[in-house]
Amino acid sequence: ANKDSTTLAPYGSVPAFPATAPPPAPRRALREYDLPAATNRQPYDAVGDELRHPIVLVPGLSCSELEARLTDAYRPSKPRCGAMKGKAWFGLWKNCSALPAHDHVPCFMEQMSLVYDPDADDYRNIPGVETRVPGFGSTVDWCLEVLKDELERIGYRDGDTLFGAAYDLRHTPPIPGQPSRVYARYFRQLTALIEDASRKQQGRKAILLGHSFGGTVALEFARTAPAAWRDRYIKHLLLVSPLPAMGFVYPVYDFVSGSGLLYVPTTIALSLRPMWRSFQSAVASFPSPTLFGDDTPLVITERRNYTARDMADLLADVGAAGAVEPFRRRAVPRMSCFQAPMVPVTCVNGVGHDTPE
Repeated sequence: ANKDSTTLAPYGSVPAFPATAPPPAPRRALREYDLPAATNRQPYDAVGDELRHPIVLVPGLSCSELEARLTDAYRPSKPRCGAMKGKAWFGLWKNCSALPAHDHVPCFMEQMSLVYDPDADDYRNIPGVETRVPGFGSTVDWCLEVLKDELERIGYRDGDTLFGAAYDLRHTPPIPGQPSRVYARYFRQLTALIEDASRKQQGRKAILLGHSFGGTVALEFARTAPAAWRDRYIKHLLLVSPLPAMGFVYPVYDFVSGSGLLYVPTTIALSLRPMWRSFQSAVASFPSPTLFGDDTPLVITERRNYTARDMADLLADVGAAGAVEPFRRRAVPRMSCFQAPMVPVTCVNGVGHDTPE
């Protein structure tokens, strides 16, 4: 229909529908979707002992924290980078306010960086650096505060019916058939978390909610899980803004010029670029030729233009030749993977946001 000819009913009124088309089913609020019918009529702040479908939140990239431990195999590029060698776990990411003051930004970049292993077709830490994601399973001191507050108002409680599944932001969940030691471990943890949450609620299935890049993580988890397990444990897969908020060209911009996602005081994105380029997640959302075609220039330079089909050439031309092979072997196959998760799915995306493309 012509946008100019569309008439919107006043707020709160009931719009008319053509006689040939039945009116759409009324929308259900989250509390109505999840809670038993008897509790739907309770006020928002009612908290009872009803059984609920557990909700597992998988957050965006910037939500997860990382801890590190340095072993004897670590060979620091600068002596001060080995200060924690042989000691306990320490905060690596999101413990960055003191990095510039102690001149530890180069150490942070070194210890955060990944290395691609072509023989294993997988990513790993540099030798001597071990990493882990703290607080798996909990949403305490976390992100998504507004959503958590609303869920708590209708009776959800952390560790009982509400859970968080943070992940290593540097890695990308594999599509079926791709190896990933990090995500093999993460998927085992998430499987155990959902099974335990379901048992606590006498077998009720879980709602898996992924936000931003967490939507990609949640989707690949569902696609990888055995069919019988999905049928038994997943009630609904809810993907909230799972696509790049700034469009698919913006990840290319971040790779070329550096990303501001990992903020370190007094530094600029360009100075952190070598670290960012080592992450598998840095190329996970590059534009697909299937969508953007072979003729539309996405990056324009004096020497040549680059379409979605030319992204591997672009990586080499900006000095990241080492990223070409993993991009072709891991990121490109993802662009044509459309395997359905085979569970009920709701996808929520914003509209009206300007993007570079």
